[in-house]
Amino acid sequence: MNRNIQSIVVALFMLAGTASAANAQTAAYSAPAAATPTAGYAGPSSAGGYAGPSGVGVTTVKQLLATGFDDQYATLRGKLVRYIGGKNYVFADSSGEMRVEISHKYFPNSQTIDANTLVEITGEFDREFVGQSELDVKQIRIISK
Repeated sequence: MNRNIQSIVVALFMLAGTASAANAQTAAYSAPAAATPTAGYAGPSSAGGYAGPSGVGVTTVKQLLATGFDDQYATLRGKLVRYIGGKNYVFADSSGEMRVEISHKYFPNSQTIDANTLVEITGEFDREFVGQSELDVKQIRIISK
């Protein structure tokens, strides 16, 4: 019985820490509201980086959600159509939509991305068996405005 109570207390502290971190992120980040995705975001990014060919081929949202595996690196080409809070956006291509998580540090420096900007995103796929799978984006490249 004592071990169960201890596990519950630890879980509550972990949840409280996650909520505090989420609140801190929300307070420090002023992104467009979900109702106004065309405002875009112009955020900091490290200058430079690798721009050559990649072994990670471009796939589609539908294909990634159907056959992707946890921790797989994937590249998608489409648009960030909606901001949904925190680091989360809805990404869409011609095959469908999915949730993506993008830290502000990965947005291109001094360039605004809105719902009409064609981008290529690369990141780590987080396969969820309960809940929504998402792509944890590590790189954004603007294809066209």
